[in-house]
Amino acid sequence: MLIDSPHWISIIILLPILGAVASFLWRQHIVKIALTTATGTVISVGILSWQVISNGVQCYELGAWNAPLGIELYVDGLSVLMLLVTAVVGFAISIYASAYFEGNKSKHFWPLWLFLWSGLNALFVSSDIFNLFVTLEIIGLSAVALVALSGGAKAITAAMRYLLVSLLGSMLYLMGVALLYHSYGTVDMVLLSLRTEMNPAMWLIMGLMTVGLLLKTALFPLHFWLPAAHSSAPVPVSALLSALVVKASFYILWRLWIVVFPLDNDAQVGLGFILGVLGSLAIVWGGVKALQQTRLKLLIAYSTVMQIGYLFLAFPLASIMGWKAALYFILAHAIAKTAMFMVAGNILIHKGHDRIADLYSTVQHLPLTIVAFSLSGISLMGLPPSGGFVAKWLLLEAAIVSGQWWWGIVLLVGGLLTGAYVFKVLGYAFIQENSTNEPRPIGISKRMEWTALSMALFAIVLGFIAPFVLGIMDIGSPFTKGSL
Repeated sequence: MLIDSPHWISIIILLPILGAVASFLWRQHIVKIALTTATGTVISVGILSWQVISNGVQCYELGAWNAPLGIELYVDGLSVLMLLVTAVVGFAISIYASAYFEGNKSKHFWPLWLFLWSGLNALFVSSDIFNLFVTLEIIGLSAVALVALSGGAKAITAAMRYLLVSLLGSMLYLMGVALLYHSYGTVDMVLLSLRTEMNPAMWLIMGLMTVGLLLKTALFPLHFWLPAAHSSAPVPVSALLSALVVKASFYILWRLWIVVFPLDNDAQVGLGFILGVLGSLAIVWGGVKALQQTRLKLLIAYSTVMQIGYLFLAFPLASIMGWKAALYFILAHAIAKTAMFMVAGNILIHKGHDRIADLYSTVQHLPLTIVAFSLSGISLMGLPPSGGFVAKWLLLEAAIVSGQWWWGIVLLVGGLLTGAYVFKVLGYAFIQENSTNEPRPIGISKRMEWTALSMALFAIVLGFIAPFVLGIMDIGSPFTKGSL
């Protein structure tokens, strides 16, 4: 009866909030409270996922009030996969951070991280556009504070830039919400899907909300805030920003595009092509910039700019296969990029810097870390049998089936650029330095090495469980018009 309870949807939101408050009040036990909360959240997400896989779509009405008066939470296959990847990445980051942080930074990190986790879970189960705005604000403000956690002028500057961009994106999105409510009298996505129609006001609404969400997603050329924010933040923060936070705004745009925006075929093709071109430019530009970097964290940050571009190739394809490919890419990228940032953190602590040209002898001192970097690089390049290969194969298949072969060329160029910067790092890491002037390396926690390796291995395993994951995507038919 406990497992079949309908309240697990609310528990996955409330539990991280309670953990955040408890970790703030009882700081002497902060790590134990945080890890207990993380474990409980993962178990709760697992139970909710089992319910959806076994019984189909789950709905939960807060206070027993129906929409549009009440808030309704909704979980389908798309929501389940986003919750699961958040749980996996969140638990790994929690384990890693328990060894990475100490002192005052630990006391600030855990409440902010747990609040952010709660916001992510709430966003993925929300079915009204105003509630999505609230969750976006929880995520954005928590993320900005976490970026500033490193201290120093560079981190503060990056955090302030991130804050201003986040507020601008939220303002544009909220203006669209207000106009939708004024025009159609509801913020519920189901009701909006039945009432909206394309007119000048609707074009304005769609433009405002889309630009606001693209700012938060950091799609080229609106990516200017991302590299500094991700590279300046502490390593666990960089990992969660890249793996989860930028995906949240993309998830909302995805839902709006499929459910709310009443686009006809011609408009969908035209706007989809524009987003596809921007995604292609992001892939090329991000890959070239990553290849030019001299610091490992900054290279990985520009790699995120590049990988975001792949998600937007689904829009011109505009088919169920294309949407599934983009979702699979979200899963593969989140796991692999988490591992890659953890690798950067291990190297940074061990050597005292992350200069790529000075990574010599790293493979002798940190073999597990270099293995983790190699495996995550395989997934990002899209080589078999990784999860990244499955995602890119599905994108390529969708491009060929739809007759849009030029997107396949973009995939090929992106894979080559990714391979170039991955092998650039590995080339320096395998050089053996005979000089005795090198400072004595600092030992790192085995927990940090094994966590990075576990995530990298999971990025490979994701390629073997593709049929199961693709099956979950079909629950509730989330990729069809009016699916909510």
